[in-house]
Amino acid sequence: MRLEKLPDSEYAGRINRLQGQLRDNGLDALVAYSSECESGVVRYFTGFWPFFDFTSLIVPAQGEAVLLTGGPESFDFAQRDSGIANIRIHPLLVETSAPEWIRSESEENYSTVFRDIFSRTPRKIGISNWNIFPRILFDDLKNAAPGASFVPADQLVLNVQNIKTQAEIPYIEKAYEISEKAMIKAFEAARPGKKEWELEAVGTSTMLLLGAEGFPYPSWVCSGDDTRLSLCRSTGKAINKNELVQFSFGAKYMGYCGNICRPFSFGRPPENAHRLMNIGMEAVEYALGAIKPGVRASKVFKGYYDILSRYNLEEFALYGPAHGTGNSEVEGLWLSRNAEFMIQPNMLFNIDIWLSDGKTGLRYEDGIMTTEDGIKELTSYRREVIIL
Repeated sequence: MRLEKLPDSEYAGRINRLQGQLRDNGLDALVAYSSECESGVVRYFTGFWPFFDFTSLIVPAQGEAVLLTGGPESFDFAQRDSGIANIRIHPLLVETSAPEWIRSESEENYSTVFRDIFSRTPRKIGISNWNIFPRILFDDLKNAAPGASFVPADQLVLNVQNIKTQAEIPYIEKAYEISEKAMIKAFEAARPGKKEWELEAVGTSTMLLLGAEGFPYPSWVCSGDDTRLSLCRSTGKAINKNELVQFSFGAKYMGYCGNICRPFSFGRPPENAHRLMNIGMEAVEYALGAIKPGVRASKVFKGYYDILSRYNLEEFALYGPAHGTGNSEVEGLWLSRNAEFMIQPNMLFNIDIWLSDGKTGLRYEDGIMTTEDGIKELTSYRREVIIL
């Protein structure tokens, strides 16, 4: 059974906080773009998660936000799910192979919307999802605001998202609970000879049966040589004794992303893999103790990097020991070398320990939320070197 939807007041509060960020940074508006797989920004501010078509959000520094989507199907869909009321149709947001619509609806573009919501042409506009904002939409946006400057504004969105509200926490906890239960079911089904995709199916079907609406990323099971890949997909390979196997499962629950990852083996794995498993557990325990309010992110990274250096693994490292999460599986807040932000209460992180020696790799991943004086662990199943 799923929880009730977030109230519209939650979305209104988010937009209000974003508008404060816009005013503080001298921006007249923020324009966001989202799709089914990159739904985080628009869904965070409106509750609407598109498919087939795409969506855009216009948030003026003062006044009413406007949701744009493509075609009458998505317009009806958005009216049901959106936490904001002002919804318009923009034909450039429709799917690639759109039908010839029998039902007619008034269509708009950024120019017509801007004339409605601004008393003067905006001079400085922030763009969210800057790196995926489509060129054809950007050209239309420039036509709507000739002479305006356009700047990346993803950090302003993260400034609103970084501290989770009390209303969000039950959804976050449920996403991780479902992810962990899926991992447990996959372990119960695991045995030598099982194919990777079969074990993935156990986990993903469990998540759906427990109320997940989908997945923040494709879950996967990989084994043997493929464990060297930080990102992978399950194949028809059967898992074998005495080789490393990687489980990566995550549920999306009512807009929030859960995640848990564990390496394991049937019988003793190769010596280099066993070494990585032990180092990985050391790094996880370090992160659990180091991440807490009042600590600078770069300090946590330094301690993690010292562990990598001690074992000569820094050459193969990809990133720091944790990252923010929420409506997107990765939501800023990387604990990296140059990250100068201070960790605060109600920040949500995935501890994400990816280790590789160039031939074998593994990932331990768990969700944590910071509290006033420490952390709350959201997943913890078999946080150990797992040899079955």
